[in-house]
Amino acid sequence: MSESLRNDGRVWVPHDKHDTRSPVDIPEEERDYYLEKKYPSFGNLVPRDVASRNAKEVCDLGKGVGETGLAVYLDFQEAIKRDGLDVILKKYGNLFHMYEKITASNPSKEPMKIYPAVHYTMGGLWVDYNLMSTIPGLFVLGEANFSDHGANRLGASALMQGLADGYFVLPNTIGNYLARVGTCDLSTGHKPYDLAEKAVQSKAEQLLQNTGSRKKGLQTVDHYHRQLGSLLWDHCGMARNKKGLEYALGKIPEIRQEFKENVLVPGTGKQLNQSLERAGRVADFLEFGEIMVRDALAREESCGCHLREESQTEEHEAKRDDKNYTHVAVWEYDGDGEEPVLHKEELTFENVTPSQRSYK
Repeated sequence: MSESLRNDGRVWVPHDKHDTRSPVDIPEEERDYYLEKKYPSFGNLVPRDVASRNAKEVCDLGKGVGETGLAVYLDFQEAIKRDGLDVILKKYGNLFHMYEKITASNPSKEPMKIYPAVHYTMGGLWVDYNLMSTIPGLFVLGEANFSDHGANRLGASALMQGLADGYFVLPNTIGNYLARVGTCDLSTGHKPYDLAEKAVQSKAEQLLQNTGSRKKGLQTVDHYHRQLGSLLWDHCGMARNKKGLEYALGKIPEIRQEFKENVLVPGTGKQLNQSLERAGRVADFLEFGEIMVRDALAREESCGCHLREESQTEEHEAKRDDKNYTHVAVWEYDGDGEEPVLHKEELTFENVTPSQRSYK
């Protein structure tokens, strides 16, 4: 559901944990309008990272609603009484219809149940002003790089990044690069090509090793994908702490080893095989997930929309540490089984000064 719904909807959960009553049966005095209470100046209009973090927090405390307990109420009854149903439907009718179509529940009569969704992985590959990476000739455009928006990876920002890079930057920079390098040998008879081809073949063979096997304990690719996703959501998501991150850092290699030994990928590698493709992606996710956790451990401040629980103000706002963390962190692969090497690119601000934000 769109964030715009919070313009008129009030967010709440029951005061008591594990309250299974219908929302219409919970009286006003037994409702916890936690955003309005915690952020009186902004209430339900706090930024999405604050709203999302607090929704997960109350659900983790046992106040979540619905069968799973992973939801909070978004209630429009007060807005309907104030403005009339026709006005509210003019604003959000399409969203109300979509919600009712999916859940068989009418938001004009009972509250919506909402919960934060996983957004983008923050960050991106390093590029220079021409959008070329550290590998000569490899250009990176769109939300895959870090250039214009850095860690800001919300929908419109990512769209702007792709449009700006594709329309305005690359047509000038990549053409200039190609004009200067001239022609080159595009044949495949080179040692680096042979090594890369053998590496891909070896990886595919490893993923397909259990095809047709009667070995016990085999699991689908989706099983490991869900395991990793749940681990990162709980311990390296919108809010994280040292204990949880250290747990995740120890757990991911276990999942990766089990994945290598017990993943079941049907089919062969001799034709298009979407199961094999998905397995390769999850194998990459397991590698990338570990570096995400390692990076989160190294940055002991609250940065962007990710809250480090040890780094909060007395009012529970994200607490910056510009003295120690005004840098871009880049991790260098140092071989299988070896810890990656951290490189820091210091950031300088000449026209603006980073400052602490507050939504109280």
